[in-house]
Amino acid sequence: MEIDYSFYLCTESDMCYNHDSMYKKVEEAILGGVSFIQIREKNKSTVEILKIAQNVQRITNKHKIPLVINDRVDIALAINADGVHLGQDDMPCSIARKILGQNKIIGVSVHNLEEAYQAKLDGANYLGVGAMFKSKTKPDAQVVDFKILKEIRDSIDLPIVVIGGINQSTIPLFKNINIDGFAMISPILKSDNVLTEAKNYKNLINQIKNY
Repeated sequence: MEIDYSFYLCTESDMCYNHDSMYKKVEEAILGGVSFIQIREKNKSTVEILKIAQNVQRITNKHKIPLVINDRVDIALAINADGVHLGQDDMPCSIARKILGQNKIIGVSVHNLEEAYQAKLDGANYLGVGAMFKSKTKPDAQVVDFKILKEIRDSIDLPIVVIGGINQSTIPLFKNINIDGFAMISPILKSDNVLTEAKNYKNLINQIKNY
């Protein structure tokens, strides 16, 4: 199955009025063009993340959109999610692959070429590269230089999704780098009109990818 990473949305329910509000925004975002969803809930208990994941999965299943869980291999297994996204401090990709099997999606966050090589060796399906810019979501995140991003792109034949400060102003900066996807949170979840905002981002991403 060919996976469309181009318009990649991470959840963060704390940005929304309540969980129901977030579910509504997730569905509107998909209708507007979001092609991939990650459950990313850093400040929630296991029970809360499980409930959020189950509710979002009903939406992604309805629209046939891939759903991965940030960090939590156990929750991905519990709901039979499409996969996981792992950071450098999470379970190693090689171990997650043994647990999840060959048919699940595993994304790995990387910050340099060495980590990218290791992720590919360990069986990652795609790379999350960033943070590309400082953002309010991850103010202390390590920023990846564009030179390093280009090195990773030129050296590793895996899909690359960029994250961290991705918005209408920064997306055009990637037009010559052949990026596969753009991950964001606040530009979508904080919007008062998610459907329209998502459509606008989808058009912009398509312009950059077809440049």
